[in-house]
Amino acid sequence: MAGGRLGPRWTALLVAWVAALAAAEGPEQAPVPAEPSRVQPMTASNWTLVMEGEWMLKFYAPWCPSCQQTDSEWETFAKNGETLQISVGKVDVIQEPGLSGRFFVTTLPAFFHAKDGIFRRYRGPGIFEDLQNYILEKKWQSVEPLTGWKSPASLTMSGMAGLFSISGKIWHLHNYFTVTLGIPAWCSYVFFIIATLIFGLLMGLVLVVISECFYVPLPRNLSEHSEQNQRSEETQGAEQLQDAEEEKDDSNEEENKDSLLDDEEEKEDLADEEEAEEEEEVDSVAGGVNEERSDANDQGPLPEAGAAQEETEPEETKGDTPEQPSSADTEVAEDSLRQRRSQRADKGL
Repeated sequence: MAGGRLGPRWTALLVAWVAALAAAEGPEQAPVPAEPSRVQPMTASNWTLVMEGEWMLKFYAPWCPSCQQTDSEWETFAKNGETLQISVGKVDVIQEPGLSGRFFVTTLPAFFHAKDGIFRRYRGPGIFEDLQNYILEKKWQSVEPLTGWKSPASLTMSGMAGLFSISGKIWHLHNYFTVTLGIPAWCSYVFFIIATLIFGLLMGLVLVVISECFYVPLPRNLSEHSEQNQRSEETQGAEQLQDAEEEKDDSNEEENKDSLLDDEEEKEDLADEEEAEEEEEVDSVAGGVNEERSDANDQGPLPEAGAAQEETEPEETKGDTPEQPSSADTEVAEDSLRQRRSQRADKGL
């Protein structure tokens, strides 16, 4: 009976003790929900949002230590985005290789400022104070914008984005082969080489088919006629060239002949001039000798017989028989002519 009486008491004491412990602990507190991030993730499908308004973008990778150090600062900057009237976004280059190629990101982390579709590279530290001053003081106005082909919205960078997207897909496929399936790396490389060759052959075949579809072959008769016309044109061209060469040769021969004739005529003229000069010299020498004789005869006495004989001679015979120069005079003239000729020969005439 005693045990039966003690049972309910112990039970009541146990219940009271448990209730006291529960009252001492108080009511259970519900877990506080985490504050949602103000940073907007950017992808290839929504990146055109940065073309309107003012934005700051951060390119990062999950494995990058420098990117992880700036995460808290970037979140703080995004919380103050409404005050600064700016939108804040981030791009994971592992998940979005196309966007990294469009902005030509080569270092991590990379920051970009966008204002109404005009992009500028921010090269300062990723600290909240520096980012805030960059926006409030409008320091981005002193930075050269990315214009022309460097602009992310240009056609060139769109092609670059496609190449980066393809390279990212190939990298993911390589990791799937080597990590998930456990295939050796060299097998993966062989697979990609074979796939590249097959893809190149298929592209070449497609180009050939397209060219055959758009290229209309000429009829056989027209093709033969065109070949004949081409040959005739070639032969005519060759004949024209040959005729031109012959005309040049003929003109050169005629010029040579004319030059030779001119030289001969000049030589003949020179010879005639020399002969005329020689005759004049002979005549002058003979005339000088005759004058000297006549002077000598005039100075000396004349005999009477000679005078009578000269009176009896008729005047007609005096005019018909001119006085002939002596042999000594002719020799002197010839010697003088020879000397002059030798002098001319020495001078090169």
